[in-house]
Amino acid sequence: MSPGADGRLRNERFFSLADLNARISTLVEDLNGRTMRRYGKSRRDLFDEIERAQLKPLPATPFEYAEWKVAKVHPDYHVEVDKSFYSVPHGLIGKRVDVRLTYRVVEISHDHKRVASHIRSSQRSGHITVNEHMPKSHQRYATLRREAAKVGSNTAIFIERLLSDLPHPEQGYRSAQGILSLARRYKSDRLEMACERASPSAVFFWRRPRR
Repeated sequence: MSPGADGRLRNERFFSLADLNARISTLVEDLNGRTMRRYGKSRRDLFDEIERAQLKPLPATPFEYAEWKVAKVHPDYHVEVDKSFYSVPHGLIGKRVDVRLTYRVVEISHDHKRVASHIRSSQRSGHITVNEHMPKSHQRYATLRREAAKVGSNTAIFIERLLSDLPHPEQGYRSAQGILSLARRYKSDRLEMACERASPSAVFFWRRPRR
């Protein structure tokens, strides 16, 4: 800014940053419009003649800061990123992948090809899983867990115990299906109450509740 403009600001008083910035903007416009004796043109004229045509359009999306890291895919086909766990296709178990982490998303690549993209989670130690990333044998259990969660928290806990406490999840699959089918025949709150009353040491079998 020219000495004259600086002098004008020195003798003026401003009561907010917005007022100061507005005044500076006015003085800059005045400065850029003045003819320079050396060139016989103003700064604005030179910009229009030389520089404006060289400018390129701004990107369609604003720049987004990102961090990169290398992670190893765990046996449960998830990678740990900032204390949360994100799924990748199960065929990558044991492989090293590149992770691009922004404020909004987590992108995971392998051999320079993106294999997964997730909305970044703010929940520490949480698992973000895409159903298609699971082996076929795991996908049906994920479906059962989602159906149980829709019924209620007690049903979700009971179904989780049913699938995890037995030596093999397959042993509890049909029982879990039978229990969840009750929610379609009876009201969900009755199934919720039954699961809440179930003893932690109960033997896993089911009967239809009596009316």
